[in-house]
Amino acid sequence: MTMKKLVKYALLALMLWLPLGAGAQEGVTWKEMHKVQKKETIFGIARDYGLTVEELIKANPEMNTPGYELKKGDFIFIPFSAAEKASKQQAATPAVAATPAATPAVASGKDDVRKRAIRVGVMLPLHDVDGDGRRMVEYYRGLLLAVDSLKKHGISVDVSAWNVPIDADIRQTLLEKQAPKCDIIFGPLYTKQMKPLSDFVRTYGIKLVIPFSISGNDVAQNPNIYQVYQSPTELNQATIDEFLKRFPTSHPVFIDCNDSTSQKGVFTMGLRKQLDARGTKYNLTNLRSADEAFAKAFSRTQPNVVILNTGRSPELNSVLARLNALVAREPGIGISLFGYTDWLMYTHVYQDLFYKYDTYIPTTFYRDAQSAKVRRVESLYKKWFNADVQYALPRFAITGFDQAYFFLLGLHEKGMAFNGTKGESKYQPIQTPLNFKRVQGGGMKNVQRMLIHYTFNHQVVAINY
Repeated sequence: MTMKKLVKYALLALMLWLPLGAGAQEGVTWKEMHKVQKKETIFGIARDYGLTVEELIKANPEMNTPGYELKKGDFIFIPFSAAEKASKQQAATPAVAATPAATPAVASGKDDVRKRAIRVGVMLPLHDVDGDGRRMVEYYRGLLLAVDSLKKHGISVDVSAWNVPIDADIRQTLLEKQAPKCDIIFGPLYTKQMKPLSDFVRTYGIKLVIPFSISGNDVAQNPNIYQVYQSPTELNQATIDEFLKRFPTSHPVFIDCNDSTSQKGVFTMGLRKQLDARGTKYNLTNLRSADEAFAKAFSRTQPNVVILNTGRSPELNSVLARLNALVAREPGIGISLFGYTDWLMYTHVYQDLFYKYDTYIPTTFYRDAQSAKVRRVESLYKKWFNADVQYALPRFAITGFDQAYFFLLGLHEKGMAFNGTKGESKYQPIQTPLNFKRVQGGGMKNVQRMLIHYTFNHQVVAINY
């Protein structure tokens, strides 16, 4: 396999210098990439590929920049020629109607995806106008890294991507000729775009992966939808249940941190109600309490598990200082901490103290910076896109890599019957574990969560629940 073929899709995003405006919805499908050789010209490259100069420049808008010059080693998009487009259009399925849901379903006519290239659609804001666009570009690039990795294992994937910003009418994107041919679509980012896209994928038998948080409950009505996001209500209840299983003999200590901005009270109040219902005793104290009153909240005969009503760093810092002072006075007191996903942002500051206090952090994702797989993906990202992965929780490039690899490998192995249930895919995500369960009468929802446990012996253990 030539290097040109290997990087066909992965380098797609390397060249994504984001010329699309916030309102653009152009499909970004190309035939291949071309690596510029010494002394090559725009005219010569266009001639070699049977293109007009105008066609080549349209596919590479940066060529219109004053003073632009081809440089050896650059990669440029090679579009389909006008003749090739005409041929593809002639053989293509008729254009989608303005109301896709009214078109008869064609899912039963699809050929076996296991025996051909998997057709992927990406419908997300792919632009450089705001944070949403930049994050989704990173997600898209991670998806392309997964596609390239799959190609090295003999799995062929065709990717079509559309820039669908917040003010876009996604129905116009759905009129693109490539859209109904997709086997799977990743998107959208915005709730107002869900209804037409949901109707569309149901009509054409396409799987729809909703990568991030979205309002509404379309997944309950549409069997084609895969919702990765878990609502705070679902997560709180699942975490409360896991807490009760994991600490049946511990003494809970709730610390009021006086944070008027915190939303964590929903969790702490829910947990306290469950403890009350079980007849489990617990104590309440306040971060501002005097040392004697603070210490009185802790058991000397049971292991203590401490729960704060905030996820903020300043209050966590103060609590850790109070705990340090307490164990210095009474070394025999056993203490564990039960925290929040927010705390993963502070590990570079508090990791040693997380170990000291046997800390558990509930989350739906975890990036192990020491993992060889994580380092490899982030290294490839920097190599191909000349940029570091953004500092964010979760890392969007790895999210795109995980989701694409999980679903595309599943489609390759199981065909359109792939549901994403536990053990159905051989791929083990490196940041976000995925385990989908059917919503009664509807689609599939991810139900996998983790406790990240910082142990006394300085290990980090991911416990799935």
